[in-house]
Amino acid sequence: MKLFNTTIDIIEKSLNHSTAKNRTISHNIANNDTPNYKAKDVVFKRVLEEKLMGPFQAKRTHPKHLSFTSNNRLDYQIITKNNTMYNHNRNNVDIDKEMAKLAKNQIYYQAMVDRLNGEFHNIQTVIRGGN
Repeated sequence: MKLFNTTIDIIEKSLNHSTAKNRTISHNIANNDTPNYKAKDVVFKRVLEEKLMGPFQAKRTHPKHLSFTSNNRLDYQIITKNNTMYNHNRNNVDIDKEMAKLAKNQIYYQAMVDRLNGEFHNIQTVIRGGN
């Protein structure tokens, strides 16, 4: 029996993605003046796989066979952007773009936290009997 609905799982994955994105953006900003540093970005792994190869499904010949999907795997991956160079020291961090990404990500993160609080409030309302 599952205690929470899938909405909380989706919000959790969104928060994990946003946290990784925040960490990556902060790392890029911190290395703004580091020679030869290449900026990194967080992308959804499933989206990238679907774009490159299409969805992959294995045939299960027995009900006890394990599927290839797992709730423990990350839904994103961190990539390095090697195809650009903005600074004379071969660094490709654009501080203005990174600051804009950081602000956008912080707004997204706060929206997900607010949505999670709403879900927990709904659960609390049900437990209390609608009061």
